[in-house]
Amino acid sequence: MRFSYLALLISWLPLHTAFAQQAHELRRFQLKEVKQGVAVDATHFYVINNTSLTKHAKANARQVAVWKDTTGLLKHMNSGVVLDRKLYCVHSNYPAVPMVSSIEIFDTETLRHIGTHSLGFFPGSATWADFYEGHWWVAFANYSDKASAEGRDNRWTMLVKFTKNWERLESWQFPANILQAFAPKSTSGGTWGKDGLIYCTGHDKPELYVLQLPDRGSTLKYIKTIPTVSEGQAFAIDRSVKDKVILYGITRNDNYVIVSEVK
Repeated sequence: MRFSYLALLISWLPLHTAFAQQAHELRRFQLKEVKQGVAVDATHFYVINNTSLTKHAKANARQVAVWKDTTGLLKHMNSGVVLDRKLYCVHSNYPAVPMVSSIEIFDTETLRHIGTHSLGFFPGSATWADFYEGHWWVAFANYSDKASAEGRDNRWTMLVKFTKNWERLESWQFPANILQAFAPKSTSGGTWGKDGLIYCTGHDKPELYVLQLPDRGSTLKYIKTIPTVSEGQAFAIDRSVKDKVILYGITRNDNYVIVSEVK
């Protein structure tokens, strides 16, 4: 039997190579400060910095609200997700050790701080969270260039599943190729997609990594990499758009929020 060399080569290509996706820029907004991430709902996007938040109209980025921590209790907010008119921001004491984390809750209308949930000590700093299928999912990061006092590097990065009442159920490690892509940092942003897959970013690279829960074992399954316009850090998928994948991301060096479509 004769085989086509080209056909054989294509059959060996990873799925993401044969059917590549990428993010195409739609618009960008340069703001005063954009350092950690962005969240989004149907009408506004929310810029997350270490100890402050700003709320902006989606159409033109006009700032309509601002919040700043005046207590000195918050150190490093990382990411956020909007659920039922509440903005849940993930916070940690990074780079301090021992690592402690919390979820800080804000009213999306006014950005008033309305609640907190302490995750306490964990083997990692919480960097992103999402609520999916009745459960909380939180990523805890470790860094190879800032190894913890216990000697953990970024291989200790994990995704943890909690009940809606924050009881820990399960956890998974990230696959080796994604940890290499993160290196020397860790995962900075993540969310569940409408397709039932996990989308996450690292610290710097303009890439979106798509993962899946495994059918056995304790390691997340790598699906594909999607090139992006925005950098790593915390991003958001606009869930108010039903028939497209609209991505809100940032470039922290020049303080841009970038809106793009993945296709």
